[in-house]
Amino acid sequence: MKALTRTDLNLPGQVSVYHGKVRDVYNINDDLMVMVATDRISAFDVILPKGIPFKGQVLNQIAANFLDATSDIVPNWKLATPDPMVTVGLKAEGFRVEMIIRGYLTGSAWREYKNGCRELCGVKLPDGMRENERFPEPIITPTTKAEEGHDENISKEEIIAQGIVSREDYEVMEQYTRALFQRGTEIAAKKGLILVDTKYEFGKRDGKVILIDEIHTPDSSRYFYADGYEEKFAKGEAQKQLSKEFVRQWLIEHNFMNRPGDVMPEITDEYAQSVSDRYIELYEHIVGEKFVPVPEEGDIEARICKNVTEWLTSRKK
Repeated sequence: MKALTRTDLNLPGQVSVYHGKVRDVYNINDDLMVMVATDRISAFDVILPKGIPFKGQVLNQIAANFLDATSDIVPNWKLATPDPMVTVGLKAEGFRVEMIIRGYLTGSAWREYKNGCRELCGVKLPDGMRENERFPEPIITPTTKAEEGHDENISKEEIIAQGIVSREDYEVMEQYTRALFQRGTEIAAKKGLILVDTKYEFGKRDGKVILIDEIHTPDSSRYFYADGYEEKFAKGEAQKQLSKEFVRQWLIEHNFMNRPGDVMPEITDEYAQSVSDRYIELYEHIVGEKFVPVPEEGDIEARICKNVTEWLTSRKK
């Protein structure tokens, strides 16, 4: 199977392009953003050397689905999805903060807690918690949004004191973050899933805070299966989850956490296919529909360029 790991499009009105870890983002006339969800996959701030078939389509379609499902509570950037791997939307000035919200003690938060940490991003954590335990109420643990390298944990007070975000804007983001997480939790519950934690990014356009980027995808979120959660938690067993965490765990098992001297393990075609299968599984669970892959035959990049160009051209008319 083919995987799209990079694009180099030439679109009408294109001003610039930014190649992120997973997405290629094209600036159109300093007014619109064309966001291409490639098949790249990253973990521990490193792009893995092999793409994952259909991952971009899965991410783009899940994000589009949730942007539509939350637009009544939070204004967002999305205008259209002219291709299964592309969302086009409004350009906004992004805040240099990612709003991470956690409903359960797991992942990196658990790793820190296990090592004795009892305060995360200014939020006090109670003693005696266990891995995958639900917090009394969701906690917000923001990070700085790094241009390169690791994002760093930071508290609300530090964000405001350093002038990264104004108090007024931060409190709007905080309110939106809780509302989005509540809606995502409710939607997940109807599908037999638990939305464990996730991240949101916001920007400002015309003086208004809006939601940007992806939401509730396996790259930005962690899901547990609700069925069996209590039993597994009681026994101290690992939860069955749908997220990118299984890729991180696979890398950890192969002694890779992007530390000095770590060597990236080989990503075989078989392993790449297994990751693709997990992404498709999440799509079908959370969206509640059969995933219909767009045949990755021929020139994927040419198809994307054609579809986006046609949409941009039709919008001018």
